[in-house]
Amino acid sequence: MKLQGIVRIALLALPLMFSSCGIFKKSNKNPKPVIEQQQTTDFVNQVRENQQTSKFITSKVKFSVEVGQQKLTLTGNLKMRRNDVIRLQLMAFGFVEAGRLEFTKDYVLIMDRINKQYLKAPYRQVDFLRNSGLNFSALQALFWNELFKPNQGSDAVVLDKAASSFATIESGDDMIISLEDGKMDYSWLASKNTAIIRMANILYKDRFNGNTQLNWDYSDFEVFGRKMFPKKNLIKLTTPDKEVKLSMTLNYLGSDSEWEPRTEVSNKYREVTVDEILRRFMAL
Repeated sequence: MKLQGIVRIALLALPLMFSSCGIFKKSNKNPKPVIEQQQTTDFVNQVRENQQTSKFITSKVKFSVEVGQQKLTLTGNLKMRRNDVIRLQLMAFGFVEAGRLEFTKDYVLIMDRINKQYLKAPYRQVDFLRNSGLNFSALQALFWNELFKPNQGSDAVVLDKAASSFATIESGDDMIISLEDGKMDYSWLASKNTAIIRMANILYKDRFNGNTQLNWDYSDFEVFGRKMFPKKNLIKLTTPDKEVKLSMTLNYLGSDSEWEPRTEVSNKYREVTVDEILRRFMAL
């Protein structure tokens, strides 16, 4: 596949992965009754205790993306600074930066290095992020393997106040933590023994146009900063007419802090709109 084609799929597929959410499909087995609220709060607190304490997470990354019949594999870098920025750099041939995605509290930046194009917009101007309740805090929680309260975040104060909003149901060796918010259903699957999140799911319900669901699996955990952190992420976005799969494997986890947390866009780049990005994606 030509380099331009690789970049085109990757830059359009990855942002869409974070456009709508929904956790996992409902089990056909009859779940046990919802446990008492105090037990729910206790378990939610156990899950919270597994949150990373490090301010920085950095890693080499191997991506595998499937959009319909098109598949590609890329390498790259992941750089995250808690409560500030999430950056994904996509490399072609292992040494050429082909694209960059940067999520901050205030805006989303998507850069196509090959074609010298970029999109920079606040979350409220990106319909699929605004409608799904995915702001920076929610995206950070998904990347950092944490619980979150839609449109608020994952810090201790927020989750303390939201504790009564969660419900839990036993499912074999796991617990399902769930939360409903309007048209959105949020769910997390966590081990009863370790309280480690193994899956997150966000479902956007639209009875007219069909549901959209994002399923995020976590596996291959290793100790990082005295806590367990997943090295493998399998993400699947299902819309009424398209399915996108992304595998993201982290290698050489670290906490490097010597990097600039904001990307400056050169005046040589042409700014494109959200509509242009989406039209190009739908044309794949």
